[in-house]
Amino acid sequence: MIDPSMVRERFRERHAGAPRLFAAPGRVNLIGEHTDYNDGFVLPMAIDRNVVVAAAARADRQVRILSLDLGEEIELDLDRPGAPRRGAWIDRVEGVAQSLVAGGASIGGADLVLASDVPLGAGLSSSAALEVAVGFALWALAGGEVDRVALALAAQAAENDWVGTRCGVMDPMIAALGAADRALLIDCRSLEAIAVPLELPDHVVVICDTRVTHDLASSAYNDRRAECERGVEILGRWLPDIRALRDVSPADFDPVADQLPEPVRRRCRHVVSENARTLAAAAALRDGDLGRFGRLMADSHRSLRDDYEVSCPELDLLAEVAGTTPGVLGARMTGGGFGGCVIALCERSAEARFASAATSSFERRFGRPPVLFSSRAAAGARELES
Repeated sequence: MIDPSMVRERFRERHAGAPRLFAAPGRVNLIGEHTDYNDGFVLPMAIDRNVVVAAAARADRQVRILSLDLGEEIELDLDRPGAPRRGAWIDRVEGVAQSLVAGGASIGGADLVLASDVPLGAGLSSSAALEVAVGFALWALAGGEVDRVALALAAQAAENDWVGTRCGVMDPMIAALGAADRALLIDCRSLEAIAVPLELPDHVVVICDTRVTHDLASSAYNDRRAECERGVEILGRWLPDIRALRDVSPADFDPVADQLPEPVRRRCRHVVSENARTLAAAAALRDGDLGRFGRLMADSHRSLRDDYEVSCPELDLLAEVAGTTPGVLGARMTGGGFGGCVIALCERSAEARFASAATSSFERRFGRPPVLFSSRAAAGARELES
């Protein structure tokens, strides 16, 4: 875990004055994968890994940001934006700053020093944590009350317009709005976010990082989105009122599924069924039915593996081990896919047993261990005590 006082002291080594401290978390999506950009439903939780920012306002319009993890410093001029899609982390921080400006937020210059313990490329949304942490700091330093939904939309715009990833709004929404001991059921069309109880005294969410990294901007992510859009176009011939796959229920889809070509049919089938699973999973949490929740997680992984085809052998092995370990209620890949993490919901008494089985099986097959850690549902973006 990051010690915020370390980030503060590193700031003081470079800049005069006492900074304010801010943080934004990574996330795991409990269920609801690749539904967000289809106007659907997602159920993420913020994790207790964060980007921590020490920041102080400047009198001019310059923003200077030092990343302690990368050992790199960048400088931005809020009045003279650079070119987007440079293929470096500057795209994300300048993107969120310029998106806030475009949205009418009165932000000014600042000096920032940041560090992160959200694993990179693991599907835990390190990018959204960075964008939301920087955006929150800039907005708070300017003296305005931070509009968390507007901040999330600015972070999404940074990814879409400055990075080139056509992602949905889920990741920045949970980074901005997460709450301790709560998952967040997000309607990605209306942006309504409903807190769902996730107090787990006898159970734990285990995150299993395959250490297989991905780059969604250059992966099949954008292809999947295009396939979903093609599906909506075709389905509109029989279901003329739909705007997105969110508007298609399983009962609507089944009679017309054969009208879709492959692989569009399977892509759409995943999204339609995943939306239904996500709503059912939120209801199961409200009812305290963790067994049903776990079964829905397992169903989600199979759909992502077989219909959406965004899994990989490392993710599949960990999900398989979880499915055969007593005390594990369910497991699934989380994040965009093609690598990253599996999450497992298990009894606390079974955590060590699952970790041992997952590590030994993974090492035998792939010659290296995965990284396993547990997390509670944590708070979203916030100012820390200085």
